[in-house]
Amino acid sequence: MSRVFRSGLAFAILFAGSGGTAAQEGASDGGPEASASPGLCVNMGPQTPRDIGNAFGLNLESFPLAPPANRMNLCNIHTHTNAEHKGPGFSVFVSDADDGGYACNGTGELSAADLAPAEGAYKGVKPGDTIEVHWVHTSCDATPGEGLGACVPEGCEEPLLRVEAQVFLVVNDPGALDFTAMGYAGAGDGPHRAKLIPATTGEPVLFRGSTTGPSYDQVNCSPVRVTWNVRPQCARLDINSLHRWAAQGNVFNETKSHGVRQLVTAPELLAPIE
Repeated sequence: MSRVFRSGLAFAILFAGSGGTAAQEGASDGGPEASASPGLCVNMGPQTPRDIGNAFGLNLESFPLAPPANRMNLCNIHTHTNAEHKGPGFSVFVSDADDGGYACNGTGELSAADLAPAEGAYKGVKPGDTIEVHWVHTSCDATPGEGLGACVPEGCEEPLLRVEAQVFLVVNDPGALDFTAMGYAGAGDGPHRAKLIPATTGEPVLFRGSTTGPSYDQVNCSPVRVTWNVRPQCARLDINSLHRWAAQGNVFNETKSHGVRQLVTAPELLAPIE
């Protein structure tokens, strides 16, 4: 792994857990972009999350798009409570808090049975909530594990990262999708892979961006470059399957849904969607 990338990744992991403001340093290097947009971290590369229905962006920093997910190693799976992105099927604004973001459009149409309480091993989500699931992939020879660090092992040169994203409306319904069917499948004779990533929720939107999480905003940006592939429609997911996934001891040590990074709206921080 290049020293520049490893330094950026180490910074991102540290900053994501610190709530600090060190990423603002990227906006103080001068140049026409910085002076045109005071306060925005325009020198940190294109940022995520975004409104995937809006292709406009002024951040023209280019980096290689990652290969398709089936040619990369799955390295992490995690969830965020409420969608970090905004999309055609998840455009209901929740709030600007760490547990804010966007909800699926069908949230208000759920039945009493859909919303019946269901306690279990997976925390931070309940029936009626929206979650955004991230299947993180890497070009490195990596073993799936906990956090972003699993995606960039020591010795990997110039890694490419790709996130496959799907938004779900969580319901108490055994007839809804089963999250255990979307977990880690193993490697076999090829890359580490997921058992299943939904393919019936619309044509995914592919774009350049960054890592996410509630410690980042439009002033404090992530320096890690990521290829994103976000599906535009929600799917119903059974809450009990999330509890089973946690109770069975997934390799990612995920037992709780994460907070969200608020939508990036400044065009200077968004790559154009091609």
